[in-house]
Amino acid sequence: MPPINVLHLADIHIGMENYGRLDSKTGLNSRVVDFLRRMSEAIDTALEREVDVCIFAGDAYKNQRPNPTLQREFARRIKKLSDAGVPTVLLVGNHDMSTADRAASSLDIFHTLDVPHTIVANREKLHHITCRRGQPLQVAAVPYPHRNRLLAHERYRKMNIAALDAALTELMGESIIALADEARRQPDVPTIFTGHFSVSNATLGSERSVMLGRDVTVMKNLLADPVWDYVALGHIHKHQELNGGAHPPIVYPGSLERIDFGEEKEPKGFVMVRLEKGKAEWEFVQVKSRKFTTIRVDVRKSDDPMTAVLDKIDEFHVDDAVVRVIVAAKEEQDPLIEDRRIYHALKDAAYVAGIRHDVDRHERRRLKSDNIEALTPLDALALYFDAAGVDESRRETLLKHAETVINSE
Repeated sequence: MPPINVLHLADIHIGMENYGRLDSKTGLNSRVVDFLRRMSEAIDTALEREVDVCIFAGDAYKNQRPNPTLQREFARRIKKLSDAGVPTVLLVGNHDMSTADRAASSLDIFHTLDVPHTIVANREKLHHITCRRGQPLQVAAVPYPHRNRLLAHERYRKMNIAALDAALTELMGESIIALADEARRQPDVPTIFTGHFSVSNATLGSERSVMLGRDVTVMKNLLADPVWDYVALGHIHKHQELNGGAHPPIVYPGSLERIDFGEEKEPKGFVMVRLEKGKAEWEFVQVKSRKFTTIRVDVRKSDDPMTAVLDKIDEFHVDDAVVRVIVAAKEEQDPLIEDRRIYHALKDAAYVAGIRHDVDRHERRRLKSDNIEALTPLDALALYFDAAGVDESRRETLLKHAETVINSE
């Protein structure tokens, strides 16, 4: 059998509208169009490279209840793979699933309609797949671990949150080990593990700002089992490989588009894998994601702060980018900085996310400290209460509660 060409992508989050406006051609938010175009780019590239199977590792939509238009656009792209005879595993991520244990996920419709070559992985299971060119493949799937599934059982209902998290982590480990044991029964068949969760040692990104609920972390050693020929993960938006080049590769492809400025410098894309039993050669393929640009300018030593800001903007290529401007200025300079002129200078940007004035204000002197940065949080809060004239008894009560909060952190 020839090697298996695998498309691995995740975290499309169709429906994100941050930093977008209405697109007159489609009637959709411009950022929604960005995410859809990146999905099309990934699928078209994979088809050009004669992809044999697609592993979508979760989070198709922004939330659990996508509107019919978003469902249509996602399905249209999955159908392109189906029409080409490419089996597609749709793993259920935390943004795809309902909070109720037995309620349908946003992806279950593909199973209900029995869409050809499409597998909805909504439970822990080892799937046996015949790829586009007839190659056999095993795919062990573990969707996002939802705490509410435990609450359906009597033994877990009286546990606190920390105990539930520990129980859920333990059950996930047991499931992964059981899937590995099952996969070993066919030692000659290439095997992929796919999961939607956080893994120890992974670098987090802006998914923290869009994450629904608390997170559970799986230890990396559970995934470094040689029974897996490739580990296809989703959930973390930053592309990374966690196994240091050893077998098997443990890979997050990352998201296809930037969610916010926390991902400004991260490359975005998907992964193509050439898979054989005991061997996986993989490549990160970067897509044409929307550029995010932060323009920082310090005018505190400038005699002409407005010109300094405009000159700084001229140094950047802002066409079709999402842009924000951060200006550091003295208090007396602030009235000279005109946002209207800044917006005009950014007229070719796709979206201006904001213009922020970081002003050194004289009021800081009221805190009566020559070294504000060296203060502890509690000391700074006490000085603030003094400056604000907070009543002494209330001041002591607030500081006492603040100390409890700070120490707990």
